[in-house]
Amino acid sequence: MRRIFLHYINSFSGLSTEVWWLALITLINRAGAMVIPFLSLYLSEDLEFSLQQVGWVMTSFGLGSFFGAWFGGKLSDQIGYYKVILGSLILTGISFIVIQYFTDFWSICISFFVLIAIADAARPAFFVALSAYSKPENKTRSLTFIRLAINLGFSAGPALGGLIIAAVGYYGLFWVDGITCIIAGLIMIKALHPKKVKELDKEVVIDKPVSPNRDSVYILFLVTLALFGFVFVQYFSTIPLYYKEVHHLTEEKIGLLLALNGALIFLFEMPLIAYLENTAISKTRHVIHGFILTGISFLLLLITPWAGILIIGMIIATLGEMIAFPFGNAFVLERAKKGRQGAYMALYSMSFSVAHIFGHNSGMQLIATFGYNNTWLLMAIIAGLGVFLLFIVQRKLAQERELIH
Repeated sequence: MRRIFLHYINSFSGLSTEVWWLALITLINRAGAMVIPFLSLYLSEDLEFSLQQVGWVMTSFGLGSFFGAWFGGKLSDQIGYYKVILGSLILTGISFIVIQYFTDFWSICISFFVLIAIADAARPAFFVALSAYSKPENKTRSLTFIRLAINLGFSAGPALGGLIIAAVGYYGLFWVDGITCIIAGLIMIKALHPKKVKELDKEVVIDKPVSPNRDSVYILFLVTLALFGFVFVQYFSTIPLYYKEVHHLTEEKIGLLLALNGALIFLFEMPLIAYLENTAISKTRHVIHGFILTGISFLLLLITPWAGILIIGMIIATLGEMIAFPFGNAFVLERAKKGRQGAYMALYSMSFSVAHIFGHNSGMQLIATFGYNNTWLLMAIIAGLGVFLLFIVQRKLAQERELIH
């Protein structure tokens, strides 16, 4: 037990002070992000939207994310990551507080587009900041550490969110989300002001940077990540509805089940990544393993109506996420050295925005038309398609290495 504990502690060693501050800001921000996991329930139960309407709101959410990631990437290269992150945090906090007063369909679609565009403008900037604050040899673990903060926040957020809904209603979530975003922004001003911190790995600007749009291997890899995102976002839109409508779980139980995801990541992801980094397995092969596990988690839901399968499925999906996301992120950061990081990371963020645009809405429409079981089967098939495309990425990378040598 002592060896396991020491291994866990050692997995955090060598990370810069700036990365720790960035993780704290992320933790506070994500712990307050309680509206998003309950958004489909809020729209369908509190505002009484149909499944089709919920799907279109989720599409507005995704379009806002897509635009925000693109704009945030351009801003990061022009004015710097610090100003982009800080502006995003403060304005997102204000937007969360205001958005609760919109209740009709079109105002909800427009307001969530604006909210998520502002919030996700910070995503490329966060990656650029993380790259700048990390030594090259620590980048994968730094990425994993930030993910740990995100998921620790998501672990506390849904559990607390379920209690807030039960106590005061959905409007309480908007106030908590808004206030925590503003607090995160204030901490950033205090701890990560450019005059107070140093960059450990300054961005290298080459004479003729490669445009990410012309990097065919990178584009194909992002397509696979978009497919993975398409499948994975179901856990934050259609899966909670499945828990509610098919297994009749309460909001509190749904919150706890979603919190299991974050708790597992908090306990196991850092030591798991520290171990996997020392193996001979490539980053893309790790992402393949993550795809397979996530696909299996959906197939499990078809096996039995036993409620315990929901816990098993969440555990397997979380394991897939723990493996796929850190190594996928690390591959992208490594590839971004070929050009301007802001542009590369913007395109990366936009790939997940595409998943939000199509994933939530498609999931809702598929469930309304074909039912839950057929939808879960299709998700597993899409995960399989992603695995196939990643094998093509691996072959293209091998061809690149042969040309270099």
